[in-house]
Amino acid sequence: MRMRPTLTWTPPAGLRPGTADPEPVADALRGGDVLVLSGAGMSTESGIPDYRGKGGSLSRHTPMTYQEFTASARARRRYWARSHLGWRTFGRALPNAGHRAVAAFGRGGLLAGVITQNVDGLHQAAGSEGVVELHGSLERVVCLSCGAFEPRRDVARRLAEANSGFEPVAAALNPDGDADLTDGQVGDFRVVACERCAGILKPDVVFFGESVPPRRVEHCRELVGGARSLLVLGSSLTVMSGLRFVRQAARAGKPVLIVNNDPTRGDEHALARVALPLGPALTALADRLGVPLDDHAAT
Repeated sequence: MRMRPTLTWTPPAGLRPGTADPEPVADALRGGDVLVLSGAGMSTESGIPDYRGKGGSLSRHTPMTYQEFTASARARRRYWARSHLGWRTFGRALPNAGHRAVAAFGRGGLLAGVITQNVDGLHQAAGSEGVVELHGSLERVVCLSCGAFEPRRDVARRLAEANSGFEPVAAALNPDGDADLTDGQVGDFRVVACERCAGILKPDVVFFGESVPPRRVEHCRELVGGARSLLVLGSSLTVMSGLRFVRQAARAGKPVLIVNNDPTRGDEHALARVALPLGPALTALADRLGVPLDDHAAT
């Protein structure tokens, strides 16, 4: 199934407001078998901006679509220049208190799994195991011709060697790992090819307008089916890739809880939306449930 590149969503009139009471989330966690679905808001406290929150990157930046990337060498040059620069900062980001709390819930046996829409690897860095990366990972690069994978650090090294002296100052970083650069700053940036077949390289992430791999979707559906409840953290649920799991849980009569400051496209299906900052809210929940955080994760 092909995702439509939905970038915006307007909350309808009459949508139930959020609450500052996290007790419904605490109740779900006490019951165990909670499936976490996290979005870009999960990583804002690590210095990675989200797409649609206050000051989100969509207010100044339109993500490149899969169709644009594959059709245009110029677009790929622009993408890789921006992504290469952004990776230096993105790759140094550390898990925040919210990531550590989710990992603690997992160690405490409260979770059925973690699905993340993020491509930053911060859940794993915090200690969560078996994380399903719905939209892939910036840690890997894939060849669109032969399917070979290459670690991002190796591609970054080759790009640095091919573009000696490339040190522009970016205006901002985006949640998909690239940096805001002008066409003048991109200049004649040189893109490297697959070392095996000289094919086109692309980060192993799902671009807007691209399909999430069907087997990955099916695995997520199975996780939803086996969970007792679904907990959405830091996602507007604007795109169908995440919203479909909320709808699946709701159809099955499973409680859906959302922790997100702003209204989401899934609010109508939720038992409650807790409008609190993720890090403090999840840390307080871990303390309330007697689940210790590992404050030394990935440091």
